[in-house]
Order: sequence, then structure tokens, then C-alpha cells
Amino acid sequence: MMTIYYCYDAYCGWCYGFSPVIKKIAEEYKDKFFFEVLSGGMIISEQPHPIGAMAGYIRQAYKVVEERTGIRFGSDFLWHINNPDDSDWFPDSEKPAIAMCIFKELYPDRQVEFAADLQYALNYEGRDLCDDEAYRHLLEKYQIPAEEFYKSLHSEAYKEKAYYEFALCKQLQVTGFPAVLLQASPSKFYLLGRGFTEYDDLKARVENVLAEISQAS
Repeated sequence: MMTIYYCYDAYCGWCYGFSPVIKKIAEEYKDKFFFEVLSGGMIISEQPHPIGAMAGYIRQAYKVVEERTGIRFGSDFLWHINNPDDSDWFPDSEKPAIAMCIFKELYPDRQVEFAADLQYALNYEGRDLCDDEAYRHLLEKYQIPAEEFYKSLHSEAYKEKAYYEFALCKQLQVTGFPAVLLQASPSKFYLLGRGFTEYDDLKARVENVLAEISQAS
């Protein structure tokens, strides 16, 4: 089975806007492709900065994302953007990427859904993805034993897996998120989408590649 890679970051607002599109595509093509989510490591720092460092940018950008994609950012998330001096957020992509690695092993066929859930937790419900408790409601939803999950969340092994994904996104020459690539063979990749892509456009590109592959075989 061929693989479609969805390169995203839990902290990427455009990926949040793209969630409904990629979820629809993943559902529609689940019999033709394996869907793998790769975390991109958009915000990685030895010394994470407070949300105030990017609040001004997000304050403008989220409106553009809403207009373009139709998604809505929640008031609990926007409180941190509008009151950065009172916020205790220090955004960092590492922990949600580790959570994604754990989840992928448990539910390989539901990766796109879980990525969307993480983004909804942050951008709508206003959960701090650097806080262990931000994941507890999803453990209940997906029936994941909490003790096992939190042990993995703080393990070196899963941290290494997350950083491997960051490196893989760079190797795939992904410079921004979201990005969608189709791997037709070990050496042949097609870029299906870079940045937010409308559903109809993405579907057309998938169909074009499928047609090209079937003609070549």
C-alpha cells in the first residue's frame, strides 16, 4: 500500500485550519493509502520563549486562517494571545510530537484524527500542550492507559522517535506546514500540497497521481 505523509506541527495554526480537509481525504482514501502523520518540530528550543514572543503575530494571523479555512479559534486559546503577559504558556513542539509517536504505535490507522484532536485541544479548547494534563481527555477518548502513556511521554526512546520525525521532515524538504506528500515507491515522492490546500484541489492532485501511476504500470 502506498503512503501519504501529512507533515504538520501541533502548534501550526494553518495545520489546524487544514484538519477538516486532511481528515476528509484520509477517510475517503483509507483503502488506497496508508496515512502517516509526521511532526515537523516547528518550535524547538533549549529555552522555550513565552507566548508573548509570538502573540502579536498570531493575533493577526489567526483571523486570516479563519477567513481562508472557515475554522474557528476558541476563546480559551485567544485569551492567551490577547493577554500574553498573564499567560503561563511557553510553546514547544516537543511534547505533542512525542504524544503523536506514542499514539501512532497504538492506533496506526487513526493518526490524522489524533493530530486533529491535538490541534483542537490547543486552538479551540485552549489546552497547553506542554502540560501533561492536556492529554488526559484524549486518553479517555482513545482508551489509552494513563500510566503507560505518561511513562512513554517522558521516556528517552519516544523523544528520539519525535526528533527522528523532525529530521525526516527536513529530509523530505518540507520547509513549511502543512505539507502533504505521496510516496509511490522507495524513491518516488509526489508533493500534493504545501500550505493550506482546499479539499477539491487536494483530491484532484491525488487522482492525477493515481492516474499517472496506473498509466506507468
